[in-house]
Amino acid sequence: MNFTNTTIGLASDHAGIDYKEIIKSHLEKRGLPYIDFGPYTTVSCDYPDYAHKLCGAITQNEIEMGIVLCGTGNGMAMTCNKYGTIRAGIAWNVEVAQLVSAHNNANILALPARFLSPEELTPIIDAYLDTPFEAGRHLTRINKMPLLKA
Repeated sequence: MNFTNTTIGLASDHAGIDYKEIIKSHLEKRGLPYIDFGPYTTVSCDYPDYAHKLCGAITQNEIEMGIVLCGTGNGMAMTCNKYGTIRAGIAWNVEVAQLVSAHNNANILALPARFLSPEELTPIIDAYLDTPFEAGRHLTRINKMPLLKA
């Protein structure tokens, strides 16, 4: 994906809201537009409410990709991955963020807010945004991911 002109969706829960503000500032410095799907306060909230808003925008082709945060990144990733066109990958360092892009072509990056420092955050974001998808054998694997009926 070319993220130069892509609007990036952002969503979190109360655990990720402070980091979401850091991400917004970083995206502005990079000249990347974003939409903040909430929340907007640190009051305890339910992460699925905000994950659904962001994923809905992706499935409606309003945006192409997103960055989500919750305490571990797992709840957000699990919720996002309920959507057939979403590939949300959790990253906790630069190398994993690169692989989430290069191997999984994830259209959502999920971050564990309680396990990252502010200093780690923007290099992870940059690694995710700047690493191209390698396709090849990875595309073959992605094509095997459609939702199955139980």
